[in-house]
Amino acid sequence: MRLAGKTAIVTGGARGLGEAYVRVLAEEGAHVVIADVLEDEGRALAADLVGQASFVRLEVTDQGQWRALLADVVTNHGAPYILINNAGVHSFGTVLEDTYTNWRRVQDINLNGPFLGINTVAPAMVAAGQGGVIINISSTCGIIGYGDQAAYVASKWATRGLTKAAAIDLAPHGIRVHVVVPGPFATPMTAPFHGVLTELVKSQPVQRIGDPAEAGRLIRYLVLDATYSTGSEFFIDGGAMTGVSLPDAAK
Repeated sequence: MRLAGKTAIVTGGARGLGEAYVRVLAEEGAHVVIADVLEDEGRALAADLVGQASFVRLEVTDQGQWRALLADVVTNHGAPYILINNAGVHSFGTVLEDTYTNWRRVQDINLNGPFLGINTVAPAMVAAGQGGVIINISSTCGIIGYGDQAAYVASKWATRGLTKAAAIDLAPHGIRVHVVVPGPFATPMTAPFHGVLTELVKSQPVQRIGDPAEAGRLIRYLVLDATYSTGSEFFIDGGAMTGVSLPDAAK
């Protein structure tokens, strides 16, 4: 219960990795605001956590909704101490095939959403004078290039840059900013291409798909114990970005 009396906001917290983040913060005593467009899932999760969480519908691309969310949180729970910018969308499409409309949609949610979150919530953290932790969620697609995912790859690379800049800007106020880099996880978002992931993980050192609870435990560490880190990238990818072993035929 090391977060008793603290308030957290988790975007995209209704299911998948976001749900794991919500649960672990609630276990540590925080009141967690689940900010998502998935109302049924979000309200069900809040009800399951019995007083440790509440649901607010949020379009992360809408600054007005961000401001309304913050006002509600401050009034009912106090200034946020934790912000996790988890909401995001995946998109397939090469640079030859993708449309500018889709490109803008992906950047708006995956990159502008975290910016609006930081831009709106961080001033309240500063005013509260208690420091805080902001965590952005990137992807292994933000570390190396992947074909047929141009918009998604670009958005996740840019999220890392936003994290670095925010970490420098907010350090004087005692606010740490990190970026988490997940690899393949079993979530509703990845369910449509589970078969592809099953084959993909065979090339990484830990040859399995991740469990969202494992990502939740990393979030617990970053919030509570990574007190000498900021602007840092934390990988939870089964070693996928470490490298690959040569096949027997190539030895």
